[in-house]
Amino acid sequence: MARLSKWYKTIGLLPILMAVLAIVGIIAADMSYSGHVGGTGLWGGFVAIFIRSILGVSSWFSSSYGLGIIVFTILVRFVILPLMVYQIDSMKKMQGVQDEIKALQEQYPGRDAESRQLLAAAQQQLYKDRGISPFASMLPLLVQMPVLIALYQGIHNSPILRSGSFLWLNLGHQDPYYILPILAALFTFASSWLSTQANPQQNTMTKVMPFIFPFIILFTALAVPSAVSLYWVISNLFQTVQTFFLQNPFKMRKEREEAAALVKNKERMIRKATRSKKKKHR
Repeated sequence: MARLSKWYKTIGLLPILMAVLAIVGIIAADMSYSGHVGGTGLWGGFVAIFIRSILGVSSWFSSSYGLGIIVFTILVRFVILPLMVYQIDSMKKMQGVQDEIKALQEQYPGRDAESRQLLAAAQQQLYKDRGISPFASMLPLLVQMPVLIALYQGIHNSPILRSGSFLWLNLGHQDPYYILPILAALFTFASSWLSTQANPQQNTMTKVMPFIFPFIILFTALAVPSAVSLYWVISNLFQTVQTFFLQNPFKMRKEREEAAALVKNKERMIRKATRSKKKKHR
């Protein structure tokens, strides 16, 4: 019960409420589709639910399968929104203990097995004391990967989706003009760059990753059906907007600068008071 209360306090009511409404929307879309979509086994049933949900949402928009994928993608993003909020909160806490982690690394250099074990134990205790989950960043990815695989298989297993069209796209084939792959790469870069800029302590890896991920998405999107690329475009656009509001690097940078200014001002006042005290004793 205490852990649930802690999660609720960290995430807040609004993201949880939006996730619940999104789940209700996906269930309603699944139930509103009157056709039959078969699935064998647990995974096949999971894929069938996704197909029915997309087709159900599409029926709300005069069987526009492109709009169905867009709305379904937004619903999925709202479902995992609480996990994203929890992830960002953990990342902020991780950034707040970087100085302490550096001190532990200096205390336990890790040159031998015993030192590495002591360092790992000290870091684990530090995370526990600060309420940090180092694996929180994996939660959204663990949720999104099955969704993406199910969507990909659903398109191939559903003749209706595979033969559907949206704007200039044939949803079962690659984008002939490469517009969606380029947009998916651009939005991936935007969300990665914003997230990186929010981190005050950057190394070579964190600086390079925002440029690597977009190329991976670009070349992958060139090889998959445009329906999957459409999912990536909407999902990464949502991610960019979400990162800006939940992890605004410009706001966080300003807050860090103001906090640093307060510390400097306090130190200056202490030095001034110390000098005044010395002069009185003379």
